[in-house]
Order: sequence, then structure tokens, then C-alpha cells
Amino acid sequence: MDYTKLMDFTGKTVLVSGASRGIGEQIVRGFAANGAKVIVSSRDQDACEAVAASIRKAGGDAVAKAAHAGHMEAVNALFDWIDAEFGGLDVLVNCGGTNPFFGLIGDTPEAAFDKTIDVNLKGPFYMSSRAVKQMQKRGGGAIVNVASINGIRPGNLQGIYSMTKAAMINMTHAFAREYGKDGIRVNAICPGFIATKMTSVFQQNDELMDKITSAFPIPRVGQPEDMVAGVMYLASDAAGFTTGTTLVMDGGYTTGGGM
Repeated sequence: MDYTKLMDFTGKTVLVSGASRGIGEQIVRGFAANGAKVIVSSRDQDACEAVAASIRKAGGDAVAKAAHAGHMEAVNALFDWIDAEFGGLDVLVNCGGTNPFFGLIGDTPEAAFDKTIDVNLKGPFYMSSRAVKQMQKRGGGAIVNVASINGIRPGNLQGIYSMTKAAMINMTHAFAREYGKDGIRVNAICPGFIATKMTSVFQQNDELMDKITSAFPIPRVGQPEDMVAGVMYLASDAAGFTTGTTLVMDGGYTTGGGM
């Protein structure tokens, strides 16, 4: 085995949803830096194009294609376009997500429930369903789902979000079990507290942040960049015998550290 090529994605087509900012943006930049042809996707075409343009300026191969992961017509149009343009897909990273409601789970409004299910679960499910069909034709591929430690241990006042992330972990296991024979590996990462727009409300409170991070074994807030290597490992030849697993990347929070 040529160990120098384990994280080489040259010739691979990689789709990252939720790639216009935060964790998804850093993931798509990581793949591009390692030779992949990347598809930058989120709901906003202009935001996707800004990321894709900066990747191209740095010498990478990137194209922007907006799609709302919670709308099936958008998902189908995206994968039809990928099939026509690139002949299929080698790697899918489901990174798009939303958390529209903070409060007691029993008070969750129906609109927030539906939005969270659509974006965090329905979208990744059908994107994965389309991706495996294309990967079967190519003789294999890899899917990496960006779940959350809240899928392992429900976050306080984040019940519906936590439920969808738990379902995403189970979905990862189901796809891995059923498509491994086709050379398709399906894994997930579980980020902890990461500095993104979703956690910005907490980051504005210095006292709260000190309380949170001081209890972590690695006593700091995670950065989107911290997630990149884990995703790339799971999508790469280095993880050729790894499927159906969940990589926790939380600074040690789930060891018992935390609030």
C-alpha cells in the first residue's frame, strides 16, 4: 500500500451540503486542498459561489450548486445535475443542519418540528439514497454524516434537534449495513461545542463560555477546522475497513467533562 496516497482525493467528485459556512465550508476546503473536485452546496447560490470562487483562486477545483436539503425537488435536481455533469459521485458529506427551537421539548412548535426533521433528517436521508445509487454504478464510495454529540446525549432545551441527530446516527448504521457489499462505506462524526453561527448565542456570554470550556478535558471551544481531518479520514482510503462507525470529536465532553 502507498501510504502517501491515503488522503489523496485526486479524481474524486465530492459533494458537501451546508458548505457555504461553518463546519461545511472548512470540510469542502479540506477536500479541495487534497485534490478533489468539490461541489459546494447550501440553500444560497451566492454564498456557495463565494466559497467556490475562493477555492478556485487558491488553485482548487470547485463548483457551486445551491439546493435546499429539505426540499425533495431540489435534492433530485441536484443529483440529476451531478449525474449529467460528472457521471456520479464518489463522496457525500451531509453537513447541512438547523436548530430553530430552544426550549422545553413539549413546547416545540409544529413548524419548528417540521423544519428540523426536513433539514436534519429527511434531506440527508434522501441525499444519501440518491448518492448510493450513483456510487453503486461507480463501484463504491463514501458517505460521512455530520451528526452531533446531542445525538448521543440530548442537549438541554434542544430536544427536537437532539432527536434528529440520534436518528442520523442510526441512519448511518442502516446505510452502512445495507450498502457495504457494494463498496460503499457510511460513517458519521459527532461534533461537540463548535464555534459556528448555531452556537453564537452562547459564545456572546463570556461567563457561560468559561463555565463550559473549563470543564472540558481539552478546555477550549472547538473550531470548524477541527472537524476536517476526521471527515476526510472517514471518506478516504485510510478508512477502507471502517463503516457504520461514529467518530466523536468533542474535546472530551462525553467522557464526563462539561457543564
